[in-house]
Amino acid sequence: MAAKVRDWIQSRPEGGIAVLFVVVQAVVVLSAVAMPDFRYLTQANIAVTLKAIAPLGIMALGVGILMIAGEFDLSVGALYSFCAIVTATLTNAWGADIDAEGANALLPFVAMAIGLLIGTLAGIVHAVITLRFNIPSFITTLGAMLIWKGATLLFHGATSLRFKPSEPFASIFGGQIGVVHASMFWFLGMAVVFFFLLHRHRLGNHFFAVGGNRNAAVAIGINPARTKIIAFAICGFMAALSGIVAGVRVSSIQPGGGIGLELVAIAACVIGGHALMGGRGSILGIVLGTALMFTIQDVLLLLRAPGFYFEMFVGGLIVIAVIMNMAIRRKG
Repeated sequence: MAAKVRDWIQSRPEGGIAVLFVVVQAVVVLSAVAMPDFRYLTQANIAVTLKAIAPLGIMALGVGILMIAGEFDLSVGALYSFCAIVTATLTNAWGADIDAEGANALLPFVAMAIGLLIGTLAGIVHAVITLRFNIPSFITTLGAMLIWKGATLLFHGATSLRFKPSEPFASIFGGQIGVVHASMFWFLGMAVVFFFLLHRHRLGNHFFAVGGNRNAAVAIGINPARTKIIAFAICGFMAALSGIVAGVRVSSIQPGGGIGLELVAIAACVIGGHALMGGRGSILGIVLGTALMFTIQDVLLLLRAPGFYFEMFVGGLIVIAVIMNMAIRRKG
């Protein structure tokens, strides 16, 4: 049994983070049991932590798919805000103009579809520019980040926007069952979908092949351009979904609320075992990487540590995770 566990850890990209996640959870749980004042296991704390994990996790799923295909998208944080602002603005405007109850119930879903479409099309545009002009995706999406940030301010301004959609939309995306918020169900549901897409579908093989060795992928009949466009589109779609889900969760949207999340999402993927050069990664790694980051943030908050400690710990965790993954791969 021990040999099988060791082989799994050495053969899987999420092997190192799985070990680290179990160790960290064991330490904090034992600490919570030994010290009643350390409220890690309280129902309120668990509910808040689960609620916070989901939006970043949803974004990280799209970012991770794109990283496996060998590309980056630094605009996802700006898209997160822009698509959510568009969705909320349309919902509020249409809701004020139409009084029919049945129509009001459908309006948020239509507005959300438009927001998701914008995110998807933005991803496709980023891909086409990157591939057509042979520009590093880092540069393309760095420029796109500034464009979408400016577009958000142009579309709405710098003030926060109220977002309280009607039922059943509010319950589907903002309801809660016990301590688990609806956003967590969406995160886990999308993780399952992407698990089968990435690890059980031919398209997932194409992502790994294109990110790992483009020339070899071409040799076996894979179209790298089409594969990367799909990966960019998924990344844009997930950034939009993340922003909308987060907006429903807190009932308001900040125009600059997504700025900086792109780096945190990339960090979650790297901590989860993704290779920066592409061709390696897993959905489980993304889930564990995101959960570990928020576990550390939660512990720091419970210990009343200054906010900047979180960034320091995440930076250190990235380095530790990469070292662990490299060590495990060498032993494998």
